[in-house]
Amino acid sequence: MSVKIRLARGGSKKRPFYSIVVANITAPRDGRFIEKIGTYNPMLPKDSEGRVNLNTERAQHWLSVGATPTDRVARFLDAAGLMTRKQRNNPNKAKPGAKAQERIEMQKQKEEEARLAVEEAAAAE
Repeated sequence: MSVKIRLARGGSKKRPFYSIVVANITAPRDGRFIEKIGTYNPMLPKDSEGRVNLNTERAQHWLSVGATPTDRVARFLDAAGLMTRKQRNNPNKAKPGAKAQERIEMQKQKEEEARLAVEEAAAAE
């Protein structure tokens, strides 16, 4: 049985509230879970103490027996000092796409042609 530490959504429409639960990976997102180990309220300010409540003792226990946290829960556990999450590195994400690079090249060519035309006009006078 594979176990994950994940978020189960609660709250009403447009007012999310999450429970941090330990659940079997085949269980529904908001359905059956093994143990509730905390809460997450994204509606509170980021610096609020009540935004993330986590039973660190139980979280440490579940991590020690092999439960894998989801990305968001891994952030919470990292902030609590229970684990270190792997930093993501995607340098290609910031690069513009092929069409954008083509547009940039066309813009550079137009600017170069305009600069040469201005220089020729200045030299002719």
